[in-house]
Amino acid sequence: MNSFHEVLFPLDIALKSAGGPERRTEIVSFGSGREERNARWAHSRRRYDAGYGIKTLDALRSVVAFFEERRGRLHGFRWRDRLDQISGLSGITPLDQGIGTGDGVRQVFQLTKTYGGNFAPYHRVIDKPVDGSVRVAVNGGELLPPMFSCDATTGLVTFAAAPASGAAVTAGFRFDVPVRFDTDYLEVDLSAFAAGAIPKIPLVEIRI
Repeated sequence: MNSFHEVLFPLDIALKSAGGPERRTEIVSFGSGREERNARWAHSRRRYDAGYGIKTLDALRSVVAFFEERRGRLHGFRWRDRLDQISGLSGITPLDQGIGTGDGVRQVFQLTKTYGGNFAPYHRVIDKPVDGSVRVAVNGGELLPPMFSCDATTGLVTFAAAPASGAAVTAGFRFDVPVRFDTDYLEVDLSAFAAGAIPKIPLVEIRI
């Protein structure tokens, strides 16, 4: 993958935009009416349209500048998803998400977020946490730095001392989505924009 820029897309625009997760499912239908379904992707991929968040010419100019610095689709960047940006339902606590179980040796754990739980929970790797937002607990007791550290560019949590064998390791955090522009051409019609037309600025999640 080409280089990733650790920079956040303009937040005031991102929080007014549209988008969400996409899955790829293959469906084969039979004459009997039955069907077979197969998931072609193990992980969902999020898509967004930043155009919905652009309401002024100044906002449009800032996105054009951001697009040029990223060289279109070449470089990835951070995106704040207004619907899904924290580990909990309405806040952040160190008990929000289970990220592993101690064995007395392992010191590094990857941040993850689990969706669902009754039938087929989905575990999503979180590799772009917001710096300074990560809270961690071991067996329900919150730890503070320097007892642990978190790399905001990878989502890896490193403990100064390995959690004891069988200890539940949990974390809470705010996070961004790694994305890129899904176009190399921004078509901006100022006359249409003045009339209320929304420019299309597609973004797609990338794997780091």
